[in-house]
This record gives sequence, C-alpha cells and structure tokens, in this order.
Amino acid sequence: MKVLTVLILIFITSHTWAEDAALSRLAEYAKAAGQQFSIVRGQQLWTQKHSYSSGVKQRSCASCHGEDLRLPGKHARTGKRIDPISRVTNPAALTDEKKIEKWFKRNCKWTMGRECSVQEKGDVISYLLNGAGK
Repeated sequence: MKVLTVLILIFITSHTWAEDAALSRLAEYAKAAGQQFSIVRGQQLWTQKHSYSSGVKQRSCASCHGEDLRLPGKHARTGKRIDPISRVTNPAALTDEKKIEKWFKRNCKWTMGRECSVQEKGDVISYLLNGAGK
C-alpha cells in the first residue's frame, strides 16, 4: 500500500512540474506575442506539412511525434524512438524549460527550415497542454 501511495505522489508531483514548466514558457511567450494563443492553430501547426528546400521530403511535427501524442513517436529520418509528449502517458514531458526551448529551436529548424515564432510556440504548447492526448 505504501508503494502505491508513493507512486501516486510521484505521478502527481511530476505532473505538476510539467504543467509549471510549460505554463512558465507560455507566460514568457505571452509577454512577446501579439495575440492570444490558440489550441486550434497549435493543432494545425502540429499537422501542417512543410517542405523548405528542394529534395526534402515534406514533414510536420506529427511526422515524428504522431497525431496521438499518448503514444511514442519515431524520428522520420533516424527511426529513433521518441517518448510520448502527452503528459497523460509521459509525466516527464514538458518538465524542463531549457529542454522545451532546445527542442523548439531544433525541431522547428528541422521541420520548417526556420525557428518558430513566439506565437507558434505558444499555440503549440497550448495544444499540447489542452487539446492533445487527453
């Protein structure tokens, strides 16, 4: 019984940390954004296919992470497993602000050929927190 209680507390605590880091990022983005964030725009950006140079296969966030964010993804080029990004199945998702920024920078460049705008980051985080994998 004690083990179960400890596991439940760990899940609740890690879930709160994830929300705090993601909400902290949203607050920072909101200071710089020109409009409110949108779950719908976040989902559209997540699934929108991009082709930014000739010979590059079109890709989207969903190409690697999938559309059901409760499930693991698979990197489109390397085949490497990607942990689920939904906090429902991966309480560690979105728990580190530095990693959130690192992965936005890397993945936006790889997917769209440029860094994401503050608005796009806010829309995607809104989607991940409120519209995806629930």
